[in-house]
Amino acid sequence: MNSLPITREEAIELLKSMPQLESDMNHYLETEAIMKSLAKKFGEDADYWGMLGLLHDVDWALTKSDWSEHCIKAAEILKSKGFDDEFVTNVQSHGYGYDEIPILKDKKRNSKIQHSLAAAETLTGIIYAYALMRGKKISDMKVKGLNKKFKDKRFAANCNRELVNEIEQAGLPRNEFFELSIEAIKKIKTQIGLE
Repeated sequence: MNSLPITREEAIELLKSMPQLESDMNHYLETEAIMKSLAKKFGEDADYWGMLGLLHDVDWALTKSDWSEHCIKAAEILKSKGFDDEFVTNVQSHGYGYDEIPILKDKKRNSKIQHSLAAAETLTGIIYAYALMRGKKISDMKVKGLNKKFKDKRFAANCNRELVNEIEQAGLPRNEFFELSIEAIKKIKTQIGLE
């Protein structure tokens, strides 16, 4: 994988230079943690995958009120920091297929890293919501319980289950993905207000 133009600390600074909600910042950190674990599982570059998770929504603070710009502004921001086209494309890939982002609506994810990002960033919402329901506890969360919540479409209803299932296109069974993701988020639980 290509070397990264900025450090993790600089990436965090970049995110904090915009008006972030704490919940959004938590989402970036959770996605980073899962992507790093996936990279290790797949024998890929954990720093690169982690950076992708951390910065996948780099423009969210600026575009959440106008989705049509989401992932588009990201390209400008990332290129100004020296990221290459491949990184930018991977970031934008999590916006593929959304009617709200016309320019990306007809594009399709086509690589392990792209399927992984779409699945990881979506699953964070379900895991976090489930932890909150359990009194902010993730330390004893089990795959079985998460699976139950995953199958209940009313729970964290805005989290698209099909996107989470894309992990299988990356070559990982869903239950294994759930296990890996719970463990990854446990490692950062204090940073994101969980126990």
